[in-house]
Amino acid sequence: MSPQTTPLKVGVAGVGVMGRNHARVLADIRDFDLTTIFDADAVTAQGVADVYEAQAVTTAEAFVAAGLDAAVVSTPNRTHADLTVALLERGVHVLVEKPIAATVADARRMIDAAEANGRVLMVGQVERFNPAVEAVKRAIAGEDVISIQITRVGPFPPRMGEVGVVIDLAVHDIDIIRHLTDSEVAEVQPQLARTRAEREDTALLQFRMENGVIAHITTNWVTPYKTRTLQVATQNKFVVADLMTRQVTEYFGQQPDGSYSTRGVHSWPNEPLKKELEAFAHAIRTGEPPAVTGEDGLRNLEVALRCLGEG
Repeated sequence: MSPQTTPLKVGVAGVGVMGRNHARVLADIRDFDLTTIFDADAVTAQGVADVYEAQAVTTAEAFVAAGLDAAVVSTPNRTHADLTVALLERGVHVLVEKPIAATVADARRMIDAAEANGRVLMVGQVERFNPAVEAVKRAIAGEDVISIQITRVGPFPPRMGEVGVVIDLAVHDIDIIRHLTDSEVAEVQPQLARTRAEREDTALLQFRMENGVIAHITTNWVTPYKTRTLQVATQNKFVVADLMTRQVTEYFGQQPDGSYSTRGVHSWPNEPLKKELEAFAHAIRTGEPPAVTGEDGLRNLEVALRCLGEG
């Protein structure tokens, strides 16, 4: 940011776990001036606003009217579309948390509003900015990818209520698979189970991409500990990444006697959320398409809904 560039006035709508993280990181980025916090719960809104010397508001109308340049929408999924469209029509750039919306029609409405008003609509697929995912993308560049396997499991999160594991967790991995293959999902074979929750809490999802890559996602809320692993098999190597520790290893040069070579792949120790919000600022400043577009968010949602039999 040049000295003459005024920071973008930014607000956060919905300060649950994710929204609080956004507020914390935005307050630390020079390109942004965090001015407004919206939450329907007045005590929550005021509590977060006080930390950052921001204004607290408790209605969507007040948030839209707050004179913002940019906003992060991390309210419940079903409210994403109306709030985002209202902000875009007011001339506010929006980063909306994943999934982009509750329905494909809502997602399309948001994309159209961004286009009609010449504003940035970016979707918060934070794993796209995980240094381990970036390292895997570099490691497989130019390789003939055969398959991708992702495991994202852990205990039941007490905060969940409206969605199951496919919308909450697998949307991350659908985006990673599309990003790593530069291809779209052609076929889905979902297996879902509901064991302890109102919505599905276990999912085994298999995909065939348009370019022939096959992919598998294992996700659940019934594992007592958290695991986030990504494995990519190509014609020449096998790449394994731990998305929590950011450790990435390549296995290659397999010999007839079964021996092989390994090497660690460097991944930078960046906070993915900071990289995501910096990318949002970059798109606003330059007019370039955001790193994760509304169309990306729409595609990820479409695939997730197909897995749920709702697409």
